[in-house]
Amino acid sequence: MKNVNLASKRFKELRESSNLTQVQIANFLNIDQSYVSKFEKGERKLSVDILEKICNLFGCTLKYFEIEDEKYTPMSIAFRSNTLQNEDLEIISAINKVALNIRFINLMLEEVIIEK
Repeated sequence: MKNVNLASKRFKELRESSNLTQVQIANFLNIDQSYVSKFEKGERKLSVDILEKICNLFGCTLKYFEIEDEKYTPMSIAFRSNTLQNEDLEIISAINKVALNIRFINLMLEEVIIEK
């Protein structure tokens, strides 16, 4: 990851805007809460595997954490619970992964149509 400060900043923004705590994220990622804290401060880097899991959770691409101009289009999901458990985050992540793949396929199809 070339731009750790950008990745740290965007991760913290996504986490806070989703009303998730560092502890919830750490449990979801199966890492220690202090690791999340150090990443948000720009003191630690995250592996690509962990970043991909974060991308699935928040419905964004790896490019969003690497490129300043990359846009983020959040997934629209409504919850009826004030507290999310780790299992809930796993389900959200799986749903977002499918949605991201559909988004990618649609972009590829648009490019094919434009080329014709």
